[in-house]
Amino acid sequence: MITVPEGFGKALGERADEWVASLPKLATKACSRWRLTPDGPLMNGMCAIVLPVRQADGHRAALKITWVGTETENEPLALRVYNGEGAVRLLDHDEELGALLLERLDHTHSLDDEPIDKAIGVICGLLRRHRDLTAPAEIRRFEGELRDHPAIPRELFAAARDVADNRTMGTTLVNEDLHFQNVLRGDREPWLMIDPKPLSGDREYSVIPLLWNRFDELDGQKGLTDRFLAICDAAELDVAKARDWTLCRAVANWVWCLEEDLEDFAGFCAEIARWAART
Repeated sequence: MITVPEGFGKALGERADEWVASLPKLATKACSRWRLTPDGPLMNGMCAIVLPVRQADGHRAALKITWVGTETENEPLALRVYNGEGAVRLLDHDEELGALLLERLDHTHSLDDEPIDKAIGVICGLLRRHRDLTAPAEIRRFEGELRDHPAIPRELFAAARDVADNRTMGTTLVNEDLHFQNVLRGDREPWLMIDPKPLSGDREYSVIPLLWNRFDELDGQKGLTDRFLAICDAAELDVAKARDWTLCRAVANWVWCLEEDLEDFAGFCAEIARWAART
């Protein structure tokens, strides 16, 4: 029996309470189905719990049970496409339970713990490795929807709207939530990506999480420019395309943060949006 942390799942939306209440039963079923033995304390992110387990043959693994929504429903498919190349390996998947059996990584050591130059180098290496992966037809595509908000300056919203309407999207398999905390130490490879939020689009769409994460380490606008250009150079990205998608995503997430009363993060998005519009 597992104990779900108090407050987990509150931001997930309608019927999340029922899902959270069902998690102990779902975990028990998954452990029984795959003959797993719990092997450590339960962990959780925003929309999933992760239980360290041992398989019947003694190998270490991780049982992940995810709230299935638009961003997460195709995580198993994306992991199959990555096939363990620079990404955590998917050992099994039970769609009925929303359960993924994954190779175990070192959750105590992510790229968030490394110097920023090294962290960027590692992530950009992953972006280069995954540049030729075409997204399967089932993976959602960017739809260009931007919600307006009275706090967003008109010229910034218009510029982001222009990108969303007129910038043609590619069909590469993109992880739109690739950031420093989502790359962990591994045994098979030194660093492996976890928790992909797959999208069919341009690789340049992946840049902005690498700007708003560890934002406090940036030296103002110059630091923002330096990091952006370092990412584009190391990952071999199109600078103009990366700038456009960074502006578009900054405005979209700025609106979301304002709606969710996430003041600090809204400030990061606002600064990035203004920077991108001037660049």
